[in-house]
Amino acid sequence: MRKWLCCCLALIGAAMSLPAHSGEKSPYSLAVFSADVTPPIGHPCMGGGISPVKKIDDPLFAHGFVLLGAGKPIVVVSVDWCEIRNDAYERWRTVLAEAAGTERVRVLVSAIHQHDAPVADLEAQRILDRAKATGKICDIEFHEKAVQRVTKALRDGLKKPRPITHFGIGQAKIDRLASNRRYLGEDGKPRFNRTSATRDPAIRAKPEGLVDPWLKTLSFWDGDQAVVALSCYAIHPMSYYGQGGASSDFVGLGRQRRQADDPKIFQIYASGCSGNVVAGKYNDGSPENRPVLADRIYQGMTAAWKATNRYPLKDVGFRSTNLQLEPRKDAGFSLQELKERLTTDKKPFAQCLAALGLSWRKRVDAGAVIDLPLVDLGKAQLLLLPAEAYVEYQLMAQKMCPDSFVMVMGYGESAPGYIPIEKAVKEGDGNLSDWCWVAPGAEKRMTAALEKLLKK
Repeated sequence: MRKWLCCCLALIGAAMSLPAHSGEKSPYSLAVFSADVTPPIGHPCMGGGISPVKKIDDPLFAHGFVLLGAGKPIVVVSVDWCEIRNDAYERWRTVLAEAAGTERVRVLVSAIHQHDAPVADLEAQRILDRAKATGKICDIEFHEKAVQRVTKALRDGLKKPRPITHFGIGQAKIDRLASNRRYLGEDGKPRFNRTSATRDPAIRAKPEGLVDPWLKTLSFWDGDQAVVALSCYAIHPMSYYGQGGASSDFVGLGRQRRQADDPKIFQIYASGCSGNVVAGKYNDGSPENRPVLADRIYQGMTAAWKATNRYPLKDVGFRSTNLQLEPRKDAGFSLQELKERLTTDKKPFAQCLAALGLSWRKRVDAGAVIDLPLVDLGKAQLLLLPAEAYVEYQLMAQKMCPDSFVMVMGYGESAPGYIPIEKAVKEGDGNLSDWCWVAPGAEKRMTAALEKLLKK
C-alpha cells in the first residue's frame, strides 16, 4: 500500500513539475494540483449506509486544475469521494475560490461517487449529533483537514503554472461496461433492480438499456506537450463494495494506469451523469472483476486519447445559470416525518437519511439555489450537473449542441440525491424510495436550465 502511494505521488509530482518549454505566447495558463483525501480508519462510507473504513485498499485523491487568463480563474476538481453535499459543498467552493482568487461559481467540484468513500454533509452530521443519534455520516474534523490539504495543493500549484496554447478533444466507445438500472422483466414491465454488482445471471443477460457509451477526454496543451487530460464517462464507479476497503475502485485504477503511461500528462477522471447507469450487466460483484472493469475504462481512456484532435485555444468563456429544485414532501419525506424518523427510527442509516433530508430542506428553505456552471471553449463545452442526475440529462445536453464536443460531469452539489426523469417516477423506479430528496417535476426544471445555458 505504501509503495503504491509513493509511486502514484511520484508520477503526479512528475506531471506537476514540468517546466514551460513551448515558447508560444498565450494569454492562458494552467496549474494542476493533487492531494490525498483518504479517510481514516473508522470513517463512515456512503453516508453510513455500508461498512465504515477498515482498511485502505488504495488511496483517494482530489485531482484538479486552475485555468488562468479567462477573466477570474476557473477551478475544476474531481474528488474520489461518494458525495459532497450542502454546506460541505459550499465549504469546498468557498475555500478553493479564496485560494485561487476567484468566485465560488467558478469552482467546479465534482465527486466521482465511489461507495467505499465518504459522503460529506456537515449540517447533516451536526443534526445527528444534536439528536444524539447513533448514525454517523462524516467526520467534520477530517473533512476540514481534507479541504485544507487540497487548498494547499492548489496554492502550491499556482506557483508553477504552464502556458496553454491549445485544447484537445477525443472520444471512444467503451464496450461491455455500462448498463442502465432499468430493464424489462419477463412480463414486459420495467424493473430497476440491476445494481452495480448484479449477481443474478438472468438480470445480467438483459439488454444494456440506455447508456452513453462514449468516454470523452478534454485536454490542455503547451505547444506540442499535453499538460492535463480530463476524462469523463457515465457509470456508477463500483465493482464490489461495502466490505470496509476504502478505494477509488476500477475508475481510479484505470486513471492510475493512464498516469503511468506518460507521467508528463496530468490525468483527471470524473463521472458523468450516471444516477441510473451501473456496471451491473457486466459485473457480478466478485473482487476478481475489478481489474477487468479497470482495464475496460483504461482502454476507453487510451482510445479517446489516440483519437484526440488539437485546436488553438483562442477564447475561453464562462457562464452559469441557477437551478431551483423543489424538495420532496410526499409520504415519509415531510419535514415532520424526517424529524420524527431522526429520533424514533432505531436503524442508524435511517437516521442518516433523515438528517441528509433535513440538511437539504434547511438550505432550500433558506433560498439556496444550485449553480450550473459551463466552461465554453468554442468547439467544446465542459458542464457540471448536480447530484445523481440520470444519464438522460447528459444526452439531452449533447443534443442541444449537436456540433460541439459537450463533456458533462455529474455529482456536483449532491444534496438532491437522484434526479430522475419523469418517466422513471411514473414507472415506479425503486431506487427513488430513499436516496432521492427532490419532488416530481425535476425534469422540467433541469431541461429549462440546460436550454438557458446551452442554447445560445
